[in-house]
Amino acid sequence: MKTIRLIPALFLLFTVSSYAGNSQDEKDLRLAAGIGDVETVTKLLDKGVPVDSPNKFGKNPLMMAVENDNFETVVLLLNRGADVNVRTVAGCTALTFAAENGHPALSAMLLERGAHLHDRTRAGWDALMIASRYGITDMVEQLLSKGADPKASDKHGRNALMMAAEKNHTATSEMLLKHNAEIDSKDKNGSTALILAADQGHVDVIEVLLKRGADINAQDDDGATALIWSVSQGEYESAEQLVKAGADVNLADTDGVTPLMEAARNGSAHMVQLLLQHGAKKADKDSDGHTAADIAEKKKQQKVLSLLK
Repeated sequence: MKTIRLIPALFLLFTVSSYAGNSQDEKDLRLAAGIGDVETVTKLLDKGVPVDSPNKFGKNPLMMAVENDNFETVVLLLNRGADVNVRTVAGCTALTFAAENGHPALSAMLLERGAHLHDRTRAGWDALMIASRYGITDMVEQLLSKGADPKASDKHGRNALMMAAEKNHTATSEMLLKHNAEIDSKDKNGSTALILAADQGHVDVIEVLLKRGADINAQDDDGATALIWSVSQGEYESAEQLVKAGADVNLADTDGVTPLMEAARNGSAHMVQLLLQHGAKKADKDSDGHTAADIAEKKKQQKVLSLLK
């Protein structure tokens, strides 16, 4: 089965490699474009070297110029007929390279020249997702103003807001929410932007999401909440933030595991105290019939055990 799945990708790589520009002039064109040598690019194009000549990965001179923020070279290549929507083997375009490297002036030009705003890489990322993932807020705003879809998701079901939240890009998250990103949408694991931020302890992003009305008790496919994730990762500050904001300290996952049990398992006395102060129930049992105290005893967490008895 794995071999069959690899065939399309191998075929695509073989196809691109077959048509790759392997002559010295074509290699020189890509190199000159990458370093912004306008004079050499002009001479090679005048000589008849194909403007879109790719390497074996499908990366052409325009992409290399964009990647390195060589504005004048990009203008030259476009004026000489470069195809703004050519894709690499991985599905990348000149626009996704601009987004990845944070070049808003180039992305604006590419869009004016007809770049497809919604084209995806093989991973399912469009330019908006990429810019959001890297926290390039001015480009995110630009792409949204041009009609980028904040609700679009990659092959894992993650949208731009989830990517920004997970990477702790507060301003970018705010920008996406301002343009109607769906705050409680879930990825293929059932995680929301809040859960992803809580897992990493990103308190500033969590604050933005909560102020915008994120469901504080949303559960992923395993039943885990943002609080359970913060506790399990030992993120005390975000756990405290969530309980103070009203997170249900006794809401268990599908195995009956509560935040208190997670804290007991990790041996975090401070976390246990925090949860007990906010109403965590010592007597709750998981699906195996174990209480938080049972878990602490099994893990030999004596300090935690003394708080639970």
